Amino acid sequence: MTVTLDRPLTGRTLRLPTADGFVDHAVHEPVAWEVPTGPSRTRTVFAAAHVVPRAGAENVPGAPADLDWDATLAFRHRLWSLGLGVAEAMDTAQRGMGLDHAATTELVRRSSREAAAVGGSIAAGVGTDQLAPGAHRLDAVRAAYEEQLQVVEDAGAQPILMASRHLAASATGPDDYLRLYSGLLSQVRRPAVLHWLGDVFDPALAGYWGAPDVATATDVFVDLVTANAAHVDGVKVSLLDAEHEKDLRRRLPAGVRLYTGDDFNYPELVEGDGQHHSDALLGIFAGIADVAAAALVRLDAGDTAGFRAALDPTVPLARHVFGAPTPYYKAGIAFLNWLDGRQPGYAMVGGLHSARSAVHQARTFRLADEAGVLTDPAGAADRMSRYLAVHGF
Repeated sequence: MTVTLDRPLTGRTLRLPTADGFVDHAVHEPVAWEVPTGPSRTRTVFAAAHVVPRAGAENVPGAPADLDWDATLAFRHRLWSLGLGVAEAMDTAQRGMGLDHAATTELVRRSSREAAAVGGSIAAGVGTDQLAPGAHRLDAVRAAYEEQLQVVEDAGAQPILMASRHLAASATGPDDYLRLYSGLLSQVRRPAVLHWLGDVFDPALAGYWGAPDVATATDVFVDLVTANAAHVDGVKVSLLDAEHEKDLRRRLPAGVRLYTGDDFNYPELVEGDGQHHSDALLGIFAGIADVAAAALVRLDAGDTAGFRAALDPTVPLARHVFGAPTPYYKAGIAFLNWLDGRQPGYAMVGGLHSARSAVHQARTFRLADEAGVLTDPAGAADRMSRYLAVHGF
């Protein structure tokens, strides 16, 4: 069921393109969301932050990423100011889709320094993307993981062991995954997060954990976590399957969190069922940070109805942003932040801002306004008008 907010209108109407023609959208006044005084007391929450390219750089397909460090780090400070942790150098930051290894390493180091300066929570992705595409010897895959693990831990961030395209291409079965991950977990200085990213986000990860079906893969995954529970803070699961997540969190060892990565069903999963709940490590929270933070204040107060009243209206937006082809959802996160004036232009490293059409982004604007996500709807409407003009509308 779609829930909408009852809010006054600004008096301005935008004519937005659709697949069938145009729709007139009346722009709303902003919502005065409650600002938390610190992190949530009842849930551990990370927003997977995007990166901002430097306006004067050649951030074109195939070029090394050239970031606007001031804007990129300012966005992270904003997340910390709202009580959210930062999940750094994740899929949302265009790992493997424009953000190269050198830029990733610098990003982790800079963000971790900023986190330490303000007492912000930070976890960072550990992957194998410094390797050339394709299959490799398993010892080379492990060495790539170890190299990145050292960077993350030396920087002071909590490690998130990301799914590896290279491991998916190289492993011959579940035992290869179990040996490699168990070896990595035996080295971590603090409990890590294991990340299971489904092939809806990255087709190269099909058959992860050495099994062609999700049920068998889940058994392998649970065996890995159970055998290494002392070294696992939690697991992040991004399969967009709420019932699977509910079943998995019941099977996890005591003390191991399940960080939802389900950008379709996050309100019900974070709320929980009275016995189990999911914590959160979500890309959409980088696009709806004010609403998410305010909703968590309500949840901390025991106001589950208020939590859902704030967060449920954002679900149509999230499902649109993460719609097929899902790997390009990052364009929606960047677009939302540009609309709200948090970066100088709507651009992405690798030229990825071209991955969504003007019709798609017009709907992004409309759903964001309806959900109360935009902190400056009038300014966003101005930017939307200029964007549409550039695209011929």
